[in-house]
Amino acid sequence: MKPGRVIEGEVHDARQLARQLVADAKHEADAVLTGARAEAGKLTSDAEQLVQRVVDDARRYAEDLRGEALREAGQVRREARQAATQLINEARDALQAERASAVPAAPQEVFDVSARGIPAVDPRAGSLGRVTEVVGLVMRAELPGAELGEVVQIERTGGRPLPAEVVGFRGAEAVLMPLGELAGVAADSRVVAQGEPLCIECSDDLLGRVLDGLGQPLDGKPAVRGERWAVDRAAPSAFERPQHAAPLVTGVRAIDGLLTLGRGQRVGIFAAAGVGKSTLLGQIARGASADVVVVCQVGERGRELGPLRELLAARESRVVAVCATSDAPPLVRVRAVHVATAIAEWFRERRGASVLLLVDSLTRLARAQREVGLSAGEPVARHGYPPSVFALMPRLIERAGATAAGQITALYTVLVAGNDFDEPIADEVRGLVDGHLTLDRQLAQRAQFPPIDVVSSASRLMSSLVDPPHQQAADRVRRHLATYDEHRDMVTLGAYKAGSNPALDEAIALARRAHGFLSQPAHELADWDDTIARLRELAGASEPRRG
Repeated sequence: MKPGRVIEGEVHDARQLARQLVADAKHEADAVLTGARAEAGKLTSDAEQLVQRVVDDARRYAEDLRGEALREAGQVRREARQAATQLINEARDALQAERASAVPAAPQEVFDVSARGIPAVDPRAGSLGRVTEVVGLVMRAELPGAELGEVVQIERTGGRPLPAEVVGFRGAEAVLMPLGELAGVAADSRVVAQGEPLCIECSDDLLGRVLDGLGQPLDGKPAVRGERWAVDRAAPSAFERPQHAAPLVTGVRAIDGLLTLGRGQRVGIFAAAGVGKSTLLGQIARGASADVVVVCQVGERGRELGPLRELLAARESRVVAVCATSDAPPLVRVRAVHVATAIAEWFRERRGASVLLLVDSLTRLARAQREVGLSAGEPVARHGYPPSVFALMPRLIERAGATAAGQITALYTVLVAGNDFDEPIADEVRGLVDGHLTLDRQLAQRAQFPPIDVVSSASRLMSSLVDPPHQQAADRVRRHLATYDEHRDMVTLGAYKAGSNPALDEAIALARRAHGFLSQPAHELADWDDTIARLRELAGASEPRRG
């Protein structure tokens, strides 16, 4: 071989080796770069998470500081106002004493408002404003320093002062909604600001009592004395609520067996008028395994309070009733639900009790709030309701539930016009509660009482409250009842031939047996163990036979 060819071969080999080395180096560099990018991405993600946690912690800390500052500022403002009122009273007393030493003075009427849970205030000493206008259900007053939600007293000619609440402002004037009849209020009537929102006094003496929408006695007994408790309170934090609940026994087979409720659950009862909501509430109130039962009736006719008297007679030692009939001022009807909720909160927080709160009904509450909102000048929003109605519902319902101290299990009735379950109030409430019971007029016409449609009803907590055999039995019964409902017309008309559909045959057999399980007289209370045994027997009888 010639030397030139040898050299060319070596050069060729050297070039190939160089190319291979370059390729290997490039591949290794790409791998290193990819790893570096992945590590950098991970470090960036960790850094972003760390920064976000720091920002979240700082934000929560700032919110806590802001809330504490607002509370302290409110306390300072109240103390300053009380001190100013006391100084004014002392100065006026001194002036009156000087005048009395010179000329005998006629006795002066003092605002006796202690019956409304508010300390008595002399209007001549603590007068802070005057009425400028009265139109319809609202008044306007010059009242410097007034706050939204504050209770005021309005002097009336020839009568006791009228309590009212600040519900808004128009310019520099406060808009007042009365908590009583407007008769006797005149232009330039003096207005006394009380310096706090509506409060009630709470103690164990509330048990067995009947109160009005402002928390005052309706039963002719003395006023309850105890801890002053604000009626409008903030809901517990979502992070303070226990995650696990225990079943609440109601004594109603259809509920305990197929729609089991838990302590601290919020449930809506949806039905048209006259189907049996009040009867069902009374049955639950008598049979529920709760320490305290708080019943609130809003907008009812006076004669419909008879069942409430029967309930008090049966369980007086642990029932509190709050009533605001249909002729009460709209704001009193609204405040009745707040008063009942506040009483339930007091027993939950101060006594660690398991409380059952029964409200009849949220629809009438919404109508009363609509009157308040429209009178105060709110615009109309959905279906004739002002925005305050839809702001009120979640704020009220969220106050119920469980805390570390105790539980409030709340049942709210909702009136449904016809079968329109998508009307605004029903639709709003359904999205806020933890379950719903639907009462069906057709079931009532077929003599099934309570007429609970277990197929369209639901308890969102049931799966976490009962054992698997109970859940499986309930699912089987509801599934067969749903199948029967789908084919009811065909079966009723005789168009179905037995044996052509085994699943439907089972559903028909179960539906005939289920009537005895779901029907229950109002005075009868079912035992929990007996209910579960009958449910499993009913579900087992529907299983297909083998062999």
